[in-house]
Amino acid sequence: MLIRETPVFIDGPVGQLEALYLDVADARGVVLLCHPNPVQGGTMMNKVVSMLQRTARDAGYITLRFNYRGVGQSAGSHDMGSGEVDDAEAAVSWLREQHPELPLTLMGFSFGGFVAASLGGRLEAQGVALKHLFMVAPAVMRLGDNPLAQQGELSVIQPETDEVIDPQIVYDWSDALPRPHELLKVAECGHFFHGKLTDLKELVLPRLSN
Repeated sequence: MLIRETPVFIDGPVGQLEALYLDVADARGVVLLCHPNPVQGGTMMNKVVSMLQRTARDAGYITLRFNYRGVGQSAGSHDMGSGEVDDAEAAVSWLREQHPELPLTLMGFSFGGFVAASLGGRLEAQGVALKHLFMVAPAVMRLGDNPLAQQGELSVIQPETDEVIDPQIVYDWSDALPRPHELLKVAECGHFFHGKLTDLKELVLPRLSN
């Protein structure tokens, strides 16, 4: 039987946040997904985010994806920085209230990689443990001094022919990152994983299933 996501609205810092929630029986954990740059048309329905959501579903995870402020039916206007991280914090708080006993994984694509990474550091400072953080073609140049979570697994997935985010910036950031992590390069792949979404799934699925 096909399981469909349920539309929900979450109280955010500047009003409601539009979201899609998927509950599954006997879940192994919960996943929050953060979408790409809203100024460039990014929404929770982005095809990379959708593939990540389906991959998490197939691995037996409860999922929540949401639109940042000013996107879709989410209230407010773009902040392009800490505001979107605030939105993600509200979304993950809602998700953890539903399932406080389950381990938390964060996933972010592009600008969403910055949001997810920043959120992970914030949560760890609050004493919230993170099981895994997936940063896909991440906008690492936005992170600045934002601390990353030091606990849990970290997987960075970078297309080798990314035309939006210079792969070398991600490689250099990875080389300088003191905490343990893995950098996974996807050959002959652009930023939006055209023709490579299955490759992305094949990287993420076993890491969710271990």
